This record gives sequence, C-alpha cells and structure tokens, in this order.
Amino acid sequence: MEKAVNLAETEKLQTTFRESPASHISNQQVSSTAPDKQTAKRYARVKIIVSITGSILFFALSVTLLMTGGTSVIEQKVRDLTANDYVVFLLFAAVLGLLESVLTFPLKYYSGYHLEHKYKLSNQTLVAWLWEGVKGMLVGIPIITSLLLAFYYCLKNFGAMWWLPIGTVLFIVSVVLARLAPVLIFPLFYKFKPLDEGELKNKILALCKKVGMSVQGVFVFDMSKNTKKANAAFTGVGKSKRIILGDTLVANFTDDEIETIFAHELGHYKLKHIWVMMIVGTVSSFLGLYLTAVLYQMSLSWFGFSKIEQIAALPLLGLWLGLYSLVTSPLSNMLSRAHERAADRFAIKTSNNKQAFINALRKLAVVNLADTAPHPLIEFLFHSHPSIEKRIRAIEQL
Repeated sequence: MEKAVNLAETEKLQTTFRESPASHISNQQVSSTAPDKQTAKRYARVKIIVSITGSILFFALSVTLLMTGGTSVIEQKVRDLTANDYVVFLLFAAVLGLLESVLTFPLKYYSGYHLEHKYKLSNQTLVAWLWEGVKGMLVGIPIITSLLLAFYYCLKNFGAMWWLPIGTVLFIVSVVLARLAPVLIFPLFYKFKPLDEGELKNKILALCKKVGMSVQGVFVFDMSKNTKKANAAFTGVGKSKRIILGDTLVANFTDDEIETIFAHELGHYKLKHIWVMMIVGTVSSFLGLYLTAVLYQMSLSWFGFSKIEQIAALPLLGLWLGLYSLVTSPLSNMLSRAHERAADRFAIKTSNNKQAFINALRKLAVVNLADTAPHPLIEFLFHSHPSIEKRIRAIEQL
C-alpha cells in the first residue's frame, strides 16, 4: 500500500521519548556507533537472499502445481463442496494462499523476527510479532476478497478484455485506500498523537507553507514498539493528508536534521514526483495487465487448459504477472532514484543547511543498519534510493 517516505525535537518530546529504546545519537557519536560496514552488508545481503528465495518458492510452487495437475485436483475437491463458481474461486485461492504461507513462513520468521533480533534492530517479542502478522491478515482479507471477486467477475464477463475493467478497479481502490488508510488502517497498528507545539512543529509547518502544501496535522507514532529503526512519512491524499514521525526518529535526530529530511520529502511534493509516480504506476499496471492477458491466453494450452476463466489455470496468470513485475521493478527503481536525487537538491536549496542533511543521512544509516555502498548491480535491481555514500557525495558537491 504503501509508499512510506524516509524521513524527526522540542524539550517536551525529548522528555516524552527519553525512555525510548532508540537513545539519542549526537553528531559526534555517529562514527563511534556506526556498525561495521561488513555487518551492514551482511544484513542487507541476507535480506535480499531471503526475498529472492521467497520469489523462487512462489514460482516453483505455481509451476509444480500446474505441471502436475495439482491445480485441477484442488479445483475439483473444492467443487465437491459447492457449485457456485465464485465460492469455488475464493476457496481455491484460499487453499493456494495457505500452501504458499506454509511454504514461506520459515523465511518470513527468519527475516522478520530472527534476523531483526540477531542484529539488535527489533523490540518485538515473538507473540507481538505474530500478532502484528495476524492483524495484517485480518485487515487484508476483506480487501483481497473484494478484489478477487471483482477480478473473477471481469474474467467471466469481459472475456479477453478483462484487463481493462480490472485495471480501472485497481486504480480506484488504490486511491480510496490512500485516502482512508491514515484514519482507518494505520491506527490499528500504531498509536498516534499530535506533535507537541514547539520549534520543530513550527519549522515543519513553515516549510509546508513555503511550498504551498496544506496538511491535516503532524503526528508522532510509537514505532519503537516494534523496531529501533527510524522512519516517517507523508500519508493520505486530499483531506486525509498528514505527516507522521516515528518516535525513534524524534529520539535520534535534532530539529535541524529533521527539517532537512522533511524538506527532502517536500521536494517530492513540489516537484510533482507523487503525481509522476502515480501516472507511471497506472500506465505500468494497465500495460502489465494487458501483456499478462495476452500471454496467459497464449500459454493456456501448454498446461492443458482451454478457457481463461478456468479456475485451475489462474495460477498461470499469477506467474505472468510476477514475471512482469520482475522485469519492470528495476525500471521503476531507476525513476525513483532520479526523484530522490532531485529531492535532495531541493532540500539543500530550501533549508540551506547542507551539513544537517548529511548528518541526518549518516544517522539513518546507523539506526537502520543500511548498506551505504551496495554493489552497483544490487543497487540497480533492488534499491529505490541511491546509496547513502552517493547521496552524500552529490550533496557535498552542490
């Protein structure tokens, strides 16, 4: 759902979050507290390997079930329970979802819980981690179920043109979720409180006014209940647009540093990056659905299927969508990195505080255990932001 943007101190806030697990890091402490670069590289490398392994397992499971006739067996077993095509489709999707969850749960546990504790980044107990996953599932099920029903309706009633109405539905749902998530969904996972009056809030609102952006509020959320990492975001659209700051960010960064990072995010707004990404994302979605529809219909006979609405064949459609995503993700990351560089330049021009921004980037690398200089191929394939070292060098040259 999401794209949260990396971004967060008045005397009251220092007092409020003094007991936060993320203790304050001064500029002089950055070099001494910074983890060994090899440690950060190992952490990043394992995260990427786990992610790639998860994708391989998804493709392997789908191909195996299609080639062995497993999907047809599952469909037939479900049809023994009900004759309604929509119910059959939902049950079929639930079975496949359960199989994938069982197959990938060890990876999710290792990456999301074990690894975060191994590198001392997590504050969660195992029970809390599991509960967060359950909450995510409970929130996601109604949304996913509605989208699945809309998808199958389009598949049955629009034939080869199913991709056009479903693309429209996905666009509308994404806009609605962007509008409702800050007020209905996010509070299910975090507690939000308005940022106290003071110098930090005044600086943030002054920057917003300077670039002509209105927001519904500036809020602090209890990010430290889950992690020692720091983050913040612009969330929502229209009247739900707001700024949220993690308490870990507030605990670790000075007002000047937060101001420069916030100026970077305002750069995305002022330079129309959000609209550009929305347009590009929408075009990419429609193109991906169209190409998937063509390839799906062309490849049905490879596995003995004849109709596009045949439920047992639908994992094949998922495979083509996955391959399209693999191909286009690096291209999307290229555009994103260009936007990040432009927003960095805007932040320096707007805040006129180059050193504070550099300090903030270095602190982000410390608290998030970021690989500051990934291999160029890794950066090209997986990173939506330029490396910290590249960003700092570019800023120093301004």
